[in-house]
Amino acid sequence: MTLDLSRWQFGITTIFHFMFVPLTIGLALLLAIMQTAAYRTRDDVAAHEKWNHMTRFWRRLFLINFAIGVVTGIVQEFQFGMNWSLYSRYVGSVFGAPLAIEGLLAFFLESTFLGIWIFGKGRVSPRIHLASIWLVGVGTMLSALFILAANSWMQHPVGYKVVGNRAIMTNFWAVMTNSTLVGSFLHVLFSALVTSALLILGVSAWHLLKDRRAMEAPQPVFAASAKLALVVGSVAIVATMFFGDNQARVMERQQPMKMAAAEAIYNTQDGASFSLLTIGDLSGNPIFQIRLPHLLSVLADNSWNGPVQGINQIQAKDVAKSGPGSYKPILWVTYWTFRIMVGCGIVMLGLMAAGLWLMRRRRLERSTWFLRLSVLAIALPFVANTTGWIFTEMGRQPWVVYGLLKTSQAVSHIGAGYVVTTLVGFTAIYSLLAVIDFGLMTRYARCGDQADEPGTDHEREPGTDQAPALIY
Repeated sequence: MTLDLSRWQFGITTIFHFMFVPLTIGLALLLAIMQTAAYRTRDDVAAHEKWNHMTRFWRRLFLINFAIGVVTGIVQEFQFGMNWSLYSRYVGSVFGAPLAIEGLLAFFLESTFLGIWIFGKGRVSPRIHLASIWLVGVGTMLSALFILAANSWMQHPVGYKVVGNRAIMTNFWAVMTNSTLVGSFLHVLFSALVTSALLILGVSAWHLLKDRRAMEAPQPVFAASAKLALVVGSVAIVATMFFGDNQARVMERQQPMKMAAAEAIYNTQDGASFSLLTIGDLSGNPIFQIRLPHLLSVLADNSWNGPVQGINQIQAKDVAKSGPGSYKPILWVTYWTFRIMVGCGIVMLGLMAAGLWLMRRRRLERSTWFLRLSVLAIALPFVANTTGWIFTEMGRQPWVVYGLLKTSQAVSHIGAGYVVTTLVGFTAIYSLLAVIDFGLMTRYARCGDQADEPGTDHEREPGTDQAPALIY
């Protein structure tokens, strides 16, 4: 009972937190691009004002999301000591190092320079102010890198030895160059850019639609924002799918059960097909299926007739290696989360391609159907991020550290009542924070030019008496 409740608690809090993290990473980098463009066009009044206004508008949404993301992330690290103390005791030497560096280096880097970026406008030189947002972006990426280093070690443990009843780190460089980490970091980084690009595109599309209904000319800020989002998002979605494809091959080598569970393939096959849709039982006797020949083999090892191991064969190997027990994850979870994630990616790719075509034809601002779809598409990257995380973590079960420590061996010896209390409390608080975040971002996203007219945020030289703009 305690094990199941603790898994639910950690899963729920992580999903809430991971809703905000990719947007923070992506928006920081896009804001840095916008502010760089404003700095480089300072001799062109119209262009400079356009990029400045874009930066002022989108930074509000970034800061709201950043604040909520920090709050939701704090609780997670405490759960390792509260609910997963046996896990912390076993892997603390390895797992603790990346987390400590993330807090001491990455988080302090981004929070320090975020303060300079918020309050330093007009107090520091334009170059330092520009450098501060780039350093915030670097900090968010470093934060993701070290967190993913800890998680990748759980997926594929390297650079350690077991002494007594503990895993001891022997090679920090091996942990930070883990083959699982390289692929997952690049996949997360580009998916973060997709998330922020879809948000910018969707909000910009909403304003462009509103202007059309009001029979007004499109606002230059939102027309330019939509175009920037399309360019960045198109590159990012292609890169996300490329590195996701590479991850599939790494996964087949390191966690073959996860690959088999993603397809619900029970027996080893050569030239294995990939099912787009299954209706009915996943145990091998479905009512209806749509399959693409050989695609699973292509995903697994980049060959047309390559072998893909089956659940039954992998189960037998795991029993022989690790003892009796079931080593199968929950198949319906891995099967459907994988397809939802991939399906969202394909839809986003199609949307970006259509947007680029419309932009090339100079019809982007006038295409009602595309603008409406762009507003709805804001949800797609969040769904893809969430289902991707669920697939990654649930597909590893029953292991918390793959091949070393089972989840059932990692949970704290505490009463179920304590876990129920914190589970209900955290879920309620996180739900409230999510509602607040969504409400604030919706409110400020709808404000448009009304909340920040061009020309209201002029830079001033350090030392002058003009008050700096504090509304970010």
